Amino acid sequence: MSDSTTIELGGEQYVVRPEGGVLKIGRPAGDDVTWLDDLDLGLLPEPARAAVESGDLGSADLAQALLGVVQAEADRGA
Repeated sequence: MSDSTTIELGGEQYVVRPEGGVLKIGRPAGDDVTWLDDLDLGLLPEPARAAVESGDLGSADLAQALLGVVQAEADRGA
């Protein structure tokens, strides 16, 4: 998880890692990560995309954008 950052979304811990043109989103599982989704950076609102590009993975703009993604994962039972 060297380039990964743990963030809190909706009271739960998630791991995010930029990789190429995507942002990987996962859940910590002990010393490992269960990756849930690869989100195309182009789908993020501009403030969230700018946060990823500047390395600010803890930004409120990014957290707000990712909250919908993780809620959709929970709804579909991932």
